[in-house]
Amino acid sequence: MTSASTFPGGIGVSELAVYDTAAVDGLSGGSPHMHLVSTEAYAVIGGRGALQTIDATGFRETPLSSGSVVWFTPGTIHRAINDGDLRVMVLMSNAGLPEAGDAVMTFPPEHLVDAETYAAAASLDGPGGTAERGQRAERRRDLAVQGFLRLRDAVRDGRLEELRAFYAAAGALVRDVSAEWGALVEEGPFAQARRSLDLAGRVAEGDVSHLTLASVTAAPERAAEAAFGMCGRLHPRL
Repeated sequence: MTSASTFPGGIGVSELAVYDTAAVDGLSGGSPHMHLVSTEAYAVIGGRGALQTIDATGFRETPLSSGSVVWFTPGTIHRAINDGDLRVMVLMSNAGLPEAGDAVMTFPPEHLVDAETYAAAASLDGPGGTAERGQRAERRRDLAVQGFLRLRDAVRDGRLEELRAFYAAAGALVRDVSAEWGALVEEGPFAQARRSLDLAGRVAEGDVSHLTLASVTAAPERAAEAAFGMCGRLHPRL
């Protein structure tokens, strides 16, 4: 199981360069997806673009530029649009959960029927090197965009049953693996919250002995080569 983050709040931190190739609708950007448990935030560090989102209230597009900070809760289907060198620091609650399955892409329904079918569509495994892996990431992105556009049109027309069907399919896909998620939350954000409550109680009683244990932690050097993430080339930092 993925280890919990010791970053404040049990948050995961990654650098993201959003894909700059055009999808099937002509817009450049990442693979639309959602998280079932975690809240995600974008802190834009360069470039410009937009965040397209779908939820029960409809479709929305939020402009992004350097300095923008936006976050979205579980169930928010999101798609990063790159209008020019969009680079983001991604802050993810419950660090480790996305890697443990708390992220489902908006593939068309025929690819969501079971975990095996979904995994075949989501996998980037195959022959070749970086270029070939990049091509598979683009094909995966385009498939997710097809499903995203269908959901966007449905909610625009007031047909929320298609969104509810996607939610139900996503829940069924992750049901088995989600049994491990509770431990990640316990070891990460929940453990840190308990520690903060304990320290607050000690300070209220006049005990500040924990201050002698103060320390500084620096994130490891980022990997030389970025991974192919859902939204773009990704450098996980914590």
